[in-house]
Amino acid sequence: MAGPDPVDVRLLSVVAEMGRAAVPEIAGRLGMDVRDVAARLATLSTTGLPLIVGVECDVQGIRNAVAAAQHWAAQQNMASGPYPVSGPHQVQHSGSFPQPTGGYPAHSGGFPAPAYGQPSGPQQFVPPGPPPTSFPQQPAAPQDPMNVWGPPGSAAWARGDQQPQQPAQQQPARTGKVGSKLDVEGLEGERITILLVEVVDPADFLFTAAGYELQDGERAVVVHTELTNRGQTPFTSLPDLYLELITTDGSAIAKSPVSLSSRPPHRIGVPPGETAGGHTVYVLPESTELTAVRWTPRPGDTQRTLTWDITDL
Repeated sequence: MAGPDPVDVRLLSVVAEMGRAAVPEIAGRLGMDVRDVAARLATLSTTGLPLIVGVECDVQGIRNAVAAAQHWAAQQNMASGPYPVSGPHQVQHSGSFPQPTGGYPAHSGGFPAPAYGQPSGPQQFVPPGPPPTSFPQQPAAPQDPMNVWGPPGSAAWARGDQQPQQPAQQQPARTGKVGSKLDVEGLEGERITILLVEVVDPADFLFTAAGYELQDGERAVVVHTELTNRGQTPFTSLPDLYLELITTDGSAIAKSPVSLSSRPPHRIGVPPGETAGGHTVYVLPESTELTAVRWTPRPGDTQRTLTWDITDL
């Protein structure tokens, strides 16, 4: 007889400790994938355990998402379905563009033209010929003003034929150091700012004071961050769900499923206009050298990645 799954036991221990929590929050505490946690909880709830797995949502938001999905499906069905035409003419698909197959006489340009008011006989369709080549030529790209108008200071330079280039829009900073605030847009359009408050390395004394033990050759690191929601859209995820430590060889170290009583962890969600802080714990080999702290809303999202350099610590 197979014994209990150790992962399920650890999962149930966290559930018993929290009592009531969202699945992403439980996954964040354990450092597991949200889908894996949801699947395990759903399975455990069918084994007779006093466990209920529920769902809570923004009703209007879900209705909007369903309506958008149905609208998209209707458009796809319309694009891939038949195109009935009145009368004896039918339309067939060739690739992704419908082309007439008969009933329209062709004029000299090779393009089909409907013969309104005339009986449709067995006339052969002539495929469209090449597109006309008498389109007006596009003007050539403007040359360098130095080559056209001469050096600055001449009368020709002041004619203003060349428009000044607009300065490029400044992008928000994506890198910083400890104490830096970095702005980013969340997956749902949230306007958020993340502050790296402190990096405690090593934090073995905090780890052992909370009742945990480190193995030989291990050390603990604690990272303190704050997330500010500057927009009107609630931030519904765990702020440090994908907060990682980056080593000198570019490897990423994920958070540990550990919370310290002296350094409270992040809680899931940050309402608009509010700031929430929390501490993230890491356990790593004692010899590992760290270079940065990296935040991203989901793995691989390079457009929203924030990085803080910690090499000076």
